[in-house]
Amino acid sequence: MKLKKGDNVIVTAGKNKGQKGTVQRVFKDTNRIIVDGVNKAKRHIKAKSASEKGSIVEIEVAFNASNVMFIDSKTGTGTRLGRKEEGGKMVRFEKKSGKTIK
Repeated sequence: MKLKKGDNVIVTAGKNKGQKGTVQRVFKDTNRIIVDGVNKAKRHIKAKSASEKGSIVEIEVAFNASNVMFIDSKTGTGTRLGRKEEGGKMVRFEKKSGKTIK
């Protein structure tokens, strides 16, 4: 998986198509990611004691990493990522613009 935490991505498929966000967490073993502000679900929290109230909270749910694309820094649209060797180190680069990613 070429996506990392902190990458800006755009959703390309599903109910959240077109939304942009930042990758918050990456699950490499299942090829899933959590993106900030995308794919929200409601969870019910049970009251732990009589004085506390139960509540409903919205959380971001993980979805497949194949449904997002990295945002190109020049055009602002989705682009694929590649890897190449620069100065003895492997770096990621945007395939549309050719710019390397830190």
